[in-house]
Amino acid sequence: MLLNQIEEAVEFIRSKHYVKPDAGIILGTGLGGLVNDIHITTTISYKDIPHFPVSTVESHEGKLIMGKLGGKEVIVMQGRFHYYEGYTMQQITFPVRVMHGLGIDKIFISNAAGGLNPNQKVSDLMILNDHINLLPEHPLRGKNEASLGPRFPDMSKAYDAEFIQLAKNIASKNSIRIHEGVYAAVQGPTLETKAEYKYISIIGADAVGMSTIPECIVARHMDMRVFAISVITDLGVEGSIKETSLEDVIQAASIAEPNLTLIIKELIALTC
Repeated sequence: MLLNQIEEAVEFIRSKHYVKPDAGIILGTGLGGLVNDIHITTTISYKDIPHFPVSTVESHEGKLIMGKLGGKEVIVMQGRFHYYEGYTMQQITFPVRVMHGLGIDKIFISNAAGGLNPNQKVSDLMILNDHINLLPEHPLRGKNEASLGPRFPDMSKAYDAEFIQLAKNIASKNSIRIHEGVYAAVQGPTLETKAEYKYISIIGADAVGMSTIPECIVARHMDMRVFAISVITDLGVEGSIKETSLEDVIQAASIAEPNLTLIIKELIALTC
């Protein structure tokens, strides 16, 4: 069933856009503006793609954008899906399966996250070098499709070391304040309590959010190379915690967006 659904979605997208993409990009909350740097050739609404979920969160446009970024052919998800929206993990990660079916072997993921490291400031960027999965369901639960990947995929190198180093070099060259650390994912949609922030920090996370890990797991299941980066949109550090709204998150993300766009654009130009 899954393989048939992937094939149907792939065939539909290819009927609208026949150019083989070099990379896939998933844009997080408040980070849809990267598409302004893309020379767009095709736009498809999620609701028109067979078996695709539909974004329900404000600031997630729900469009698949195709075109050139940094001279490379890209497919961009302008809006992603979350477990708290009521979707299964298989639905959330279905677009990653489709990207792989279109020939993509590199994926670049962004998200908005709460910072847990005292060195972080709002609107800083953090490159993910590892993660802690606190979500209540796993995207590989159920029958394994051997043609997509192994039953027990290794996750010791979840995020590509070469991509991480190149991104750090790009940030340094452009005087962009950057961090590197561990990302934890929780179910949401509530933001964390003070005690939860403390707990997640104690177990080893530098930032916490509600996405990215399912997409990373499924990408690695199919041996795709993964780069992920968080925009720190609020702080979960004792003494810096304050009430945070979606509007606050979007505003913080918009401040960081030019730097995020520059890093992803140059990284894709170097690696694809």
